[in-house]
Amino acid sequence: MTVAVTLEGVSCVFGSGAQMVRAVDHVDLTIEGGEFFTLLGPSGSGKTTCLRMIGGFTLPTSGRILIGGQDVSHLPPYARPVNTVFQDYALFPHMNIRDNVAYGLMVQGVEKAQRHARAEQMLDLVRLSGVGIRRPGQLSGGQRQRVALARALINQPQVLLLDEPLGALDLKLREQMQTELKALQRQLGITFLFITHDQHEALSMSDRIGVFNNGRLEQVGAPQAIYNRPATRFVAEFVGAANVFDGARAREIAGVDSVMLRPERIRLGAAPEARISGAVIDAQYFGSFSRVRVDWSGGVVAVDLNPELHPLLPNTGDTVHLHWQADAVHALAGPRAVLP
Repeated sequence: MTVAVTLEGVSCVFGSGAQMVRAVDHVDLTIEGGEFFTLLGPSGSGKTTCLRMIGGFTLPTSGRILIGGQDVSHLPPYARPVNTVFQDYALFPHMNIRDNVAYGLMVQGVEKAQRHARAEQMLDLVRLSGVGIRRPGQLSGGQRQRVALARALINQPQVLLLDEPLGALDLKLREQMQTELKALQRQLGITFLFITHDQHEALSMSDRIGVFNNGRLEQVGAPQAIYNRPATRFVAEFVGAANVFDGARAREIAGVDSVMLRPERIRLGAAPEARISGAVIDAQYFGSFSRVRVDWSGGVVAVDLNPELHPLLPNTGDTVHLHWQADAVHALAGPRAVLP
């Protein structure tokens, strides 16, 4: 498999002296050709700055950025084999949809009839046949998102950069577009670099995920590895709900100094086989699961229950007995790791 994007010791620093901000701090990363790769992290973690450096909108302070093996670290955006889909879509309101999609070909000097034909092909690809003569203001949010995709793909970039493109959509439409976006990427075989702060988007769509925190990659790996084997406390708590125990409580559970236990891996049972017991603090019903919070040694343990197996939730103050399999406990060790 070919390498699409390589970052070698890339840093980006804004300001100087007391005002200096290290937005990206010595990041090494390799993204394979045809991969759906997601940079996941909270606001201000450095993920969008990283994307902007790959796209050429921000230059690195140090390090190298290679696309398809070519050093593009200081090339302008138009000289890089990438296109970007922004969160606000950035469509031209005075142009119809067909001309919006064909804009990149117009800049290249492609003849009108040819670029219009190509634009109609791209609209077919994103399931928007017949809307070419409309204006952006006449389309829904989901349709405008598809138009932005078609416009970014028409120049056949080696890498498509997507800067939180689903953030403005409502929940149901966002879930629908997640499925469609992944299917489109598989169909085209283009490398997608997707930016999000939404863990569910990252887990459901990605071949691999890089988790950003304070300008650095805490962990890179497949979604299953990120979720089930987080390298650090930050990854454990940011990606999904997690019970993280330190010190004496961790040593009681697993004999190590820090461990993670996902709420859905815990079940209620009888006292004799219980690993720990405690009093119920509260219980919440979320539809597909119910979350019970239990007081254990002055700390809180979250337990996710199947409503079909537990239609009646325990009452506040009830003593419950918690069980789990030994492989449900994951030790947290080391500042960061790279997993397959």
